[in-house]
Amino acid sequence: MKTLLLAATFVALALSPASAAKMACTSANMAKLVGGLGGEDTPGKMAARKSMASANSEMSKGNMRAACKHYMSAEKSMAMK
Repeated sequence: MKTLLLAATFVALALSPASAAKMACTSANMAKLVGGLGGEDTPGKMAARKSMASANSEMSKGNMRAACKHYMSAEKSMAMK
């Protein structure tokens, strides 16, 4: 299951660019955000990585509501300059 999810994430990353615009809380949109976390470390990216780690933890527990809250927090962090 994890391997399939990871493969789907990489496929989604390869096919679409990351965007700072607010998006719905879906696995495809989360994959886009994760794709934008590479490169130079900025305070916004570091905060977004932490939020996405929390989102992944909540998703593994089956708590999508909390995962979406962490995802939205990560999006806000990525929008910071």
